[in-house]
Amino acid sequence: AEAYRSWLGRRTIGGIGRALSLYVHIPFCNTICYYCGCNKIITKDHGRSAKYIKYLARELDMQAAALDGSHDVIQLHWGGGTPTFLLDDEMRRLMELINKHFRLLPNGEYSIEVDPRKVNRDTVKLLAELGFNRMSVGVQDFEPAVQVAVNRVQSLEETRIVIEAAREFGFKSVSVDLIYGLPKQNVISFNHTLDEVIKLSPDRLSVYNYAHLPSHFKPQRRINEIELPSADAKLQILQTAIRRLTDAGYVFIGMDHFAKPEDELAIAQRQGRLHRNFQGYSTHAEADLLAFGVSAISKVGPTYCQNYRTLDEYYDVIDSDTLPVMRGLELTADDLLRRSIIQALMCHFELSLESIEIAHLIDFKSYFAAELVDLKPMEEAGLLQIEDRWISVLPKGRMLVRAIAMVFDRYLRADRERARYSKVI
Repeated sequence: AEAYRSWLGRRTIGGIGRALSLYVHIPFCNTICYYCGCNKIITKDHGRSAKYIKYLARELDMQAAALDGSHDVIQLHWGGGTPTFLLDDEMRRLMELINKHFRLLPNGEYSIEVDPRKVNRDTVKLLAELGFNRMSVGVQDFEPAVQVAVNRVQSLEETRIVIEAAREFGFKSVSVDLIYGLPKQNVISFNHTLDEVIKLSPDRLSVYNYAHLPSHFKPQRRINEIELPSADAKLQILQTAIRRLTDAGYVFIGMDHFAKPEDELAIAQRQGRLHRNFQGYSTHAEADLLAFGVSAISKVGPTYCQNYRTLDEYYDVIDSDTLPVMRGLELTADDLLRRSIIQALMCHFELSLESIEIAHLIDFKSYFAAELVDLKPMEEAGLLQIEDRWISVLPKGRMLVRAIAMVFDRYLRADRERARYSKVI
């Protein structure tokens, strides 16, 4: 916590004044979706959210007091959980608290995650009045059998009402989230979902892979593993989604995002300004991210910090007048180097070796000799091309760019080496 407070107090070191991005985590949900791996609390008790906002106010006070430099905000995102679990007055109060300490710039991106089952036209109107101009709408799949299997039954009409209201009240961008790999999914059923989503015509889409990790996420234990699609079926679903969405005019942005050509993400990718962080793709690479709430992750300068994951711990630490930081990491020069490489591959599908060498004062082929050896089979498979000054991800490799980027992850490499060593022993 003290290390994080220290970096908050020297954001402008060297005369650099970075803009701010804010993230607020609202962990509450009315019902549980079996596939979910997010940090959430299932409750219908709004007394719990009222108490939570009081503690958010105290965390906002502490972070803002420690913050050096401008308090101008270019991005704001409320995630969860379900942010729209909050009552209207609670949402008004939370935005008042944010505006007390920060100035939301007129041209900023202010987004919120919305569950169409819990939102109506009046709620969307309120969100616009509060300053939100972007919305992420959870869908996952429109197939009734799939919805029942994951305990998230949501009609097409509920979704359409929310998206139409967002356009009516001036939202600049509406994004729809889909998940492939859910139980009872197949290519035919997902095609039907894509038919309806394309008709809804969102500005952006996220098509995420479902990771079945029941040992980590208890709700996933309620999913019947026999009903999960095979790896081959998942690949067919993803290939179908890419083909259908690009045929419909969307631009394939990186690993899992699609955007209309006139959307800011697509423009940023064309102009080489696209950035990716742990929340997804962004057009603001230079912003420091301040995060508030249970389990929230901040990024300030070369540091990452995560808040405590349980409400009791979060409340207890704030009661001791301390920032509720559970753990943190200060990046090394090697971390920063590898982050820039992974960013380039995931955002632009190409890497200039010369640019990396100049920025980080290394000889690329010597520094990454082992990684280049690991990339060779991928090159032979037609996923990428290695030239004297460039590494380029080919069209065939775009949907596997995560695996390509993982080659440059030193921590994954170390884990593999440890596993190899333990097998020998």
